[in-house]
Amino acid sequence: MLDYAAFPEQRQALIRQILREQGRVVCVDLARQMQVSEHTIRRDLHELSKEGLCKKVYGGAVLQLPEADAFQQRKQHNHAEKDRIAKQCAALVKSDSCIFVDAGTTNLAMVLALPEALSLTVATNAPDIAAVLLKHPNIDVIMLGGHIQKKSGGCVGNTAIEQLRNIIFDQAFIGGCAMSPDSGLTGFDFADCEFKKAAIKQSNQTIVGLTADKIPAVARFTVAGCEQINVLVVEESLNKEFYNAFRDENITLITV
Repeated sequence: MLDYAAFPEQRQALIRQILREQGRVVCVDLARQMQVSEHTIRRDLHELSKEGLCKKVYGGAVLQLPEADAFQQRKQHNHAEKDRIAKQCAALVKSDSCIFVDAGTTNLAMVLALPEALSLTVATNAPDIAAVLLKHPNIDVIMLGGHIQKKSGGCVGNTAIEQLRNIIFDQAFIGGCAMSPDSGLTGFDFADCEFKKAAIKQSNQTIVGLTADKIPAVARFTVAGCEQINVLVVEESLNKEFYNAFRDENITLITV
């Protein structure tokens, strides 16, 4: 067996591999596996966090995702997984309610899945989503305006935030770039994350749909702690450990 205590490069290479495969590492497990002290592992994680690979959390670290592609590029990714999540999110929408639908490719798929008989009011900051909803026979559409951010595909500035504050939503369907039990829901763009925070404050129920590759991981800016998220819709391939951790945070999990 390799003497990991004597070869920090090989030790850190193994930690990188585990982070990329599992999304997180635990100090005590790594120390036992490599027969080194937890202090040594924490020092390795500090070095890897400086590279931007991970974010240190209590007892270990989680993978820090690279910045997301622009909205138009993300439309091409994970079609089947997103469609399953989107259909389940659409099934949660209550008739005669007022909801907010955030910009994002999964939420775009969600509004395409809304039944024609469903009657409700939808506010959105995303032109693509508004265009789809305008074709729906029984949905009133509120388009939140201002400068459109090409990366997110939605309006996220002060104008849109002020308009948000005049509406109380029954449900908010919020997009996110990454999520973990420790860091909650996170994103890559500060303005977009601030907009999402404002939408969550205006809603009685917050619902997030994510593909399993975004869990567990962390992006740069906080959107919401786990205690602020009511429902998480995710692939059934989600690791049981994280399923239980989110459930312990009183999040209702729906797997597809």
